[in-house]
Amino acid sequence: MNENRALANVRVLDLTRVLAGPLCGALLADLGAEVIKVEQPGSGDDARQFNPFVNGESSYFMNLNRSKKGVTLNLKTGKDIFLKMVETSDVVIENFKPGTMKKLGLDYEVLKEINPKIIYVAISGFGQHGPYSQLPGYDLIGQAMSGLMSVTGEADGEPLRAGGPVCDVMGGMTGAMGVLAALNHRHSSGRGQMIDISLQDTLVTSMMTLNQHYLVDNRVPQRRGNSYESAAPADSFRAADGWFVITVGNDKLWRVLVDLMEMPELLDMPEFETNFKRVQNGKELKKHIEKWSATRKVADLVEALLAAKVPAAPILDVKQVCTDPHIADARGMFVETDHPKAGRVRITNSALRLSETDAVVRSPAPTLGQHNDDVYQSTFGFAPDDVRAWKAAKII
Repeated sequence: MNENRALANVRVLDLTRVLAGPLCGALLADLGAEVIKVEQPGSGDDARQFNPFVNGESSYFMNLNRSKKGVTLNLKTGKDIFLKMVETSDVVIENFKPGTMKKLGLDYEVLKEINPKIIYVAISGFGQHGPYSQLPGYDLIGQAMSGLMSVTGEADGEPLRAGGPVCDVMGGMTGAMGVLAALNHRHSSGRGQMIDISLQDTLVTSMMTLNQHYLVDNRVPQRRGNSYESAAPADSFRAADGWFVITVGNDKLWRVLVDLMEMPELLDMPEFETNFKRVQNGKELKKHIEKWSATRKVADLVEALLAAKVPAAPILDVKQVCTDPHIADARGMFVETDHPKAGRVRITNSALRLSETDAVVRSPAPTLGQHNDDVYQSTFGFAPDDVRAWKAAKII
């Protein structure tokens, strides 16, 4: 119902492909915005070809384009159509290489002349200006160029990317946050604005606690496995049947942990006397803890640690996450949609939980051009004969 949708009065034209941009649009759509995904006729979003597939349809694409309507439009030959759509829209999202929209005559400076209230989101690898702006931008490149990979991995191993596409995901979430801020500003000023999202910037932000070591002490943080620069023991540890983590952030918890392990001698060792010293001697500390944990099962270890108020958790694999009673059931992090071709498909839900206007997956991702007739005719008021002519000319 409209009154229970936070963004029910917002119309978004989503020109994006693959991950960061589509996620930005999906988050807005889950909050109730009318998000119209605009794709190239014939081919569509590249992600339509990404596995895994259900009945020939990409579930990768489905997850990132839920709750949207789908149309096709060639922006080169259908420029006038797009400009007409902008007149009654609130937000445009694109993730083309910087300069592409300007070449098409569809950049922010053009669009704001048509609709001064338009909010224009440009998501790119390195932003709209700067020496790197024309470089290709992908999740792996963002991870490499943000410093994240330099501190990910074992101390004696190679740099590693984070397992998930954290750069793209943070880029999409930051873009959605920018839209919400711009909508609020427009409410008071009546003016739209441009939002310049750099994937690299979002990960540089995520590195803030590590950046401080260089900014303050001129020290370059290095790879250190799963341990932390600022607290110890805060790491992964081996058990008899798997792995678990402990996070001890102060001396009180350290004494509780030592008591639980029945290793009082650790309290008398000067190298473990303070948190700072424990960080410096983390490898040796890990050996002592694993003497205790290696013969015990993960479930028993975590239960005992939590009972003693020591923060701990098992390291779950994806199957365990997808079937976990808290994550999957209580928190509802996976939902089912009925796709017109793929059928019943389970996808990952939004993490937003609002008491009055909750984020909801309202519909499955559209098939290519699924809503052409409805959107062009009913939403934007184009004549049926025009729509038929555009189809024949492959403009849509």
